[in-house]
Parts: sequence; structure tokens; C-alpha cells
Amino acid sequence: MVDSKKIESLDGDLLGGHHYKPNDEEKLERSLSNRHIQLIAIGGAIGTGLFMGSGKTLGISGTSVILTYMIIGFFFFFVMRAMGELLLSNLKYKSFADFCTAYLGSWAGFFLGWSYWLSWVVAAIADMIVIGGYMQYWDPTLPAWIPAFFTIVLLTVLNLLTVKLFGEMEFWFALVKIIAIVTFLLVSLYLIFTHFISPNGTAASFGHILDQKAMFPFGISGFFAGFQIAIFSFIGIELVGTTAAETKDPHKSLPKAINSIPVRIMLFYVAALICVVSVTSWSHITVDKSPFVQFFTLIGIPAAASLMNFVVATSAMSSANSGIFATSRMLFGLAVEKDASEKFRKLTKRKVPMNSLLFSMFFVILGTSILFIVPNVMTAFTIISTFGSILVIFTFGLILAAYLTYRRKSPELHEQSTYKMPFGIFMSWATLIFLFFSLIILALDFQTLIALAISPLWFLGLYFFYLRRRRKDKERAWILTHGKRIER
Repeated sequence: MVDSKKIESLDGDLLGGHHYKPNDEEKLERSLSNRHIQLIAIGGAIGTGLFMGSGKTLGISGTSVILTYMIIGFFFFFVMRAMGELLLSNLKYKSFADFCTAYLGSWAGFFLGWSYWLSWVVAAIADMIVIGGYMQYWDPTLPAWIPAFFTIVLLTVLNLLTVKLFGEMEFWFALVKIIAIVTFLLVSLYLIFTHFISPNGTAASFGHILDQKAMFPFGISGFFAGFQIAIFSFIGIELVGTTAAETKDPHKSLPKAINSIPVRIMLFYVAALICVVSVTSWSHITVDKSPFVQFFTLIGIPAAASLMNFVVATSAMSSANSGIFATSRMLFGLAVEKDASEKFRKLTKRKVPMNSLLFSMFFVILGTSILFIVPNVMTAFTIISTFGSILVIFTFGLILAAYLTYRRKSPELHEQSTYKMPFGIFMSWATLIFLFFSLIILALDFQTLIALAISPLWFLGLYFFYLRRRRKDKERAWILTHGKRIER
């Protein structure tokens, strides 16, 4: 879910601003080594959307969910190609917020900045919720909110310390995830090619992907229902290019970063799910549990299942940790750009934006409190992750809108581009239609409809605060024009 390549981009002084240059005291500290960045980047592709969410998508969509991830990955790859061409068209752009502001107006940067901050808050909330679910594996009577809130306190304290500690934690979290998923794939392939028979009599075979009723168990509506959590799984994919754009040779590193996205999708999502279904068969997968934990239970190795549950629990904690880190730095960036209160621009002696962190954590606590209203972990996860999916759709929609405007206003830049988006205009419109279709899908299920119905309140609130900000900007401009100093 969380692509941790964001860490290098966020751990610097260009994090959300387009114009304002912070002084040395206001700059975030660059404390992450290449060792941290590289391993976290790989581990970032393995998150809650895969480990927990895939159980729900398999349960409602059957093995056709493999096709779902491929379809979503296909369209999102073109979003990344559009982003890549725009970033390389002007190397002054350090993020998609920059070119969205340039081509769509200041409103786009404001809406995108705050919505992006919220998307990471939502991601952190979703991770907290599933951590509660993972702990129930060892103690089914344990209320999910207890481990969830304990994790909130723990990660808040750790994030208040130093960036270097964060990087070290994420390095080891990522290493555990990568070793686990690679081991899982190797064990699965061994079981499949040796025709292993589970204690329940199921013989491992790729043929289970096409078992009767496994492909579309609930028809076309079930197939569409799987799109929501699958879309949520892709949160963070867009930051791969943003980080690469800040390197010494963006014209080489950016295409390489974006072109590696399909490989990640095929390896960590498609291949992993094919292995799960091939060994256990779809009929034995439970909706409200991680299919990777169930995998080892079903093949008769409960000790390995317990170990895998520990891995997915640490994976969720890792994703939550990254989300918390991201929200605090993004709010800091909004303050730097004067889209948020100046209080959020203040740093501690250890270069940690404490006010931004605590403000973000307040909303994480508020969101995680849904467990008091909806104690079922998977139901709560679905509602929260749906809102995250809506924010992803909004973000990607603005990136494509900026690309279409760029093609209309700056055709000469497109002609000069060495990394053109394939079938640019056609695929932009096709992907926008796909994103709109994805929103309609959310109205088909009651749980996803709840988040869809509430989401307009967020955008109405942003519109109100944007108008307020514009009014203040005009007042400030008027005072400056008349030679008066602004008191802060």
C-alpha cells in the first residue's frame, strides 16, 4: 500500500512547496542513507492492501481479482507515464503538485496538497485497524481497538525522535517483508511443481485459478466489487517518479523508476495471488483473514502460519509508520507553501515537525475510533480504505487533467520530450473514464457507498477554506501594494 520511495522525497526541503524557500532552521534534515532508501523502496510495494485486503478481494471476486490487479495496474501505469513526461518537461517541477498548480491553477495545488495529506492519514488509519485484526489471530477475544491504539502511541513516540531512527526501523521492516514474500513465492512454487496435497485433500495446481465458480463466484457484480480495495492497494505508486525526479540524472532515473512499476505489480500482487490460489484453492480462503496466514494453516504448518501473521503484522506497522511520517511532512510542506497554519512549519531541535505530527495523529486517533462503532475489522477496513480509494482517484484524475492541459498549452514541450506518454491524449481520456467508472462501482456496495456519500463533505470543506485563503492573499497583496508591513 505505502510506497516508501516517498521517504527520500519527503525527507528534504522541497516537500510540498512550489515557490517558498525555507531558511536553514525550517529545513527538514536529510538523514536517510542509500541503504535505507533502496531497501525501503522495494519493501514499500508489499503492504496492507496485499497482505490483508487481498483476502476480501479474493472472497468477493474470486480468482478474477488477478485480472482486476492487472487492469488497474495497466491504467495506473499510464497515469505514471503522464506524470513522468510532465516532470521531465520542466525539471523545476519536484512533484505532481507543482505541475498541477502550473497547468490547472492554485486551487489544484491547494486541493491536491490537503487531499494527499488526508490520503496518508486514511492509509495510517487502515493500517491501525488491521493491526488490531492481526493481534486477534493469537487472542480472538482481544478487542481490536486495544492493539490499534497501543500502536498509535508507540509510533507517535518513535516519530517524535529522529528521522534516522525511522529509517533504521523501516529498513528492517522492509527486509522482513521482502524475505517473507520471496520465501512464500519459492515455497509455493515448490508445492505446486511437486503436486503437494494439503491435509484437506487439495492438490496444489495452477488449474485452481480456473476452478468451477472460482473465477466469477458472484458474477460480474462480484468482479467489480473487488476494484475498491485493489485501487486502495496502489496508494503511493505515484511517488516513485517524484523521488526519481530529484536525482542527479532524472532523464535516466525517472523512466527507469516508472518502467519498473509493472514488474512490481506482476511480482508482488499477480504472482503472489496466483500462488495462494494454486496451493490452497479459492474455496478454502476466508474473507476476513489474511490469505497468506491461511495458506500455511491450510497446508498443515500452523507454526509457519503464526510466523507469517507476525510478518504481516509488522508489515502493517511498517505501512502505518510510513503513513505517519508522510502525513507530518506533507502538512509541514503545506505550511511552507502557506496553505496551512505557520504553526505546522515549526521544527524541534531534532528537525521533527512536531505540531504537524501531533495534528495528523489526532485525526488518525479519530479515524481509528471507528472500531468502537464498527468492531468488525474487515468492515471497518473496507469503509476507511474506500475513502482512501476516492482520494487516489481524485489525485490521479488531476494528474491526467494537468497532462491534457499541458498537451494543449505546451505542444512544443511534448514534441521535445524524450519520454512521451504512449497514446497520450487517447489514454488520458480512457483512464479518466476508467477512474469515473471506478467511482460508480463504489455505489454498488453499502459499505463502500457510506464513504462515497461522505466524501463530498471533504471537498466542500476544502472549497470553503480555499476561498478563505484567497481572500487573505488579496488582503495581503493590498497591504503590500500600499507599502505596509504584514504583522504575523
